[in-house]
Amino acid sequence: MDIDVFVSRLSPNYRILTQEEVASLLDKFKVSKKDLPKIKLTDPAVKALKASEGDVIKITRKSPTAGESEYYRAVTK
Repeated sequence: MDIDVFVSRLSPNYRILTQEEVASLLDKFKVSKKDLPKIKLTDPAVKALKASEGDVIKITRKSPTAGESEYYRAVTK
């Protein structure tokens, strides 16, 4: 049985960034991809997105104080 991890209203929004978006992100924060926090290939959301090792995921969560908060994770084994 497949479970859709994005159905819950509590689940944040996940998406894979394009190469251009990744370059812009890394330039904006003056970091390299290896400096980003990691997310495993085995994470249910990463599997559902069919992300690959090396992809960068943008996670958007609702925040009671900020409205929305954005987080970035690099996909690793």
